[in-house]
Amino acid sequence: MHGRNRGSLDGIEIRGGSAPGSAEILSEPALMFVASLHRMYEPTRQSLLSARAERKRWLAAGNPMDFPPETSAVREGAWRIAGTPADLLDRRVEITGPCDRKMVINALNSGARCFMACMEDATSPTWENVVAGQANLRDAVAGTITHEEKGRHYALAAEPAVLIFRPRGWHLPETHMTVDGEEVSGALFDFGLYAFHNARALVEKGSGPYFYLPKLEHYLEARLWNNVFVTAQSMLGLPLGTMKATVLIETLPAAFMADEILYELRDHIVALNCGRWDYIFSYIKTFAHDPAKILPDRGAVTMAVPFMAEYAAHVVRTCHRRGAHAMGGMSAFIPVKDDAAKNEAAFAQVRADKEREARLGHDGTWVAHPGLVPVAMEVFDAHMPGPNQLHVIPPGEASAEALTTPCAGPRTAAGLANNVNVAIGYIAAWLRGQGAVPLHNLMEDAATAEISRAQLWQWRAHGIALDDGTPVTGQRIADEIGRQLEVWKTEVGDNFFASGMYREAATILADLVMADELPDFLTTPTYRRFMAA
Repeated sequence: MHGRNRGSLDGIEIRGGSAPGSAEILSEPALMFVASLHRMYEPTRQSLLSARAERKRWLAAGNPMDFPPETSAVREGAWRIAGTPADLLDRRVEITGPCDRKMVINALNSGARCFMACMEDATSPTWENVVAGQANLRDAVAGTITHEEKGRHYALAAEPAVLIFRPRGWHLPETHMTVDGEEVSGALFDFGLYAFHNARALVEKGSGPYFYLPKLEHYLEARLWNNVFVTAQSMLGLPLGTMKATVLIETLPAAFMADEILYELRDHIVALNCGRWDYIFSYIKTFAHDPAKILPDRGAVTMAVPFMAEYAAHVVRTCHRRGAHAMGGMSAFIPVKDDAAKNEAAFAQVRADKEREARLGHDGTWVAHPGLVPVAMEVFDAHMPGPNQLHVIPPGEASAEALTTPCAGPRTAAGLANNVNVAIGYIAAWLRGQGAVPLHNLMEDAATAEISRAQLWQWRAHGIALDDGTPVTGQRIADEIGRQLEVWKTEVGDNFFASGMYREAATILADLVMADELPDFLTTPTYRRFMAA
């Protein structure tokens, strides 16, 4: 497979080594399918990434963020999306997680209505993870997936959850596959392999190829996805509209273009989702240079604060006016097995979060652990007797001011220490190949780590004073990184600390936080440094 570029695969090279399932997943027809998408759409992807950089410079220069005037007719029009397949009409509880074999089986058997198999923020994109993940999902679609571990046999239940797949975002590369000397995008690599191997089989089962699309920042990026869907359906012999998307509104720019994103994908979209953690990260990143937009401790930025509550209401309002579902987001709390009081407190937090979403009008929500499916299901069953709440339209209209005014709250030494601790712990796990990580009784993924390191950068760049009066400086953060390394060493023990990539994670965090400009993502440079071919 290494260096493969012969015959019909001229121009295609696979630089990764062997991985479970690679012989079938990376078949010649599958690679040709991905290469065709790359050759058709890579120039557009690159131009859209360049446009992101231009908008970043525009906002850094002090220009205001607002709803785009050139698309006012779309926002004011009376159009609706094409429609929703029967198995996506009721999505009251969805579970999310990476694509490893045991997780796929447990998530599909969890009792949730849908499982979002994530190749993005919940997956560390090692070559083995991305290829084996595709093999696991292919086997799940075929109904043949099994797993043996510690004497236990895992297999699919009679009625598993509906499968939805999340590829990587437009910004991430897949360096282990090149076409005509160019790296393919992680998005097209993930999407292409999943669609090629599973689209027809899913349709034959009475479902379909359904996707969660992450990290969009502009309606033209949604248009690119729509064009990819059209092309892929044509190549696979599927009718227009067979593929269906749910788009995560998890960047601040996307919130100002929610109508436009629905419009661009109107033949292929069924829902928007409030990706709250990436949204907070995007808020910090968007206003990195604005001293009037600095947020408090990460733990104080809840969905109840005004700008986040307005964001959620805006997504529900926009979706329901267009006939689309509005999905709620993820509470980071997970079950606490060894402490009954903490476990009940975690369940109470999740229950309150889902109550808020159901009362607002969301049509469903996310959980990160099978143990929380019954909690979320109970709440939505009580508040949503029908399959969805498309009839509920929150009053009012979103404004630029309401969406961008930061919340008040504490900025504490404990909050700074937590940011450092979580970032080191998550990055270390990501380097070890784990993308969804339970830390301190919360489920952390790339999005929550992004919040932590971006906030550290912003606090340092503006030299803010913490509530105890001390300023946040580079030296203060460097000292805290040293302290938190010792905390992790004590927690995991000398042997695992030495092999667990904690020092490498601390170096990465320091580089990100001390950079002159806030890096757009922690995953991109870290991937190139540690995982690229």
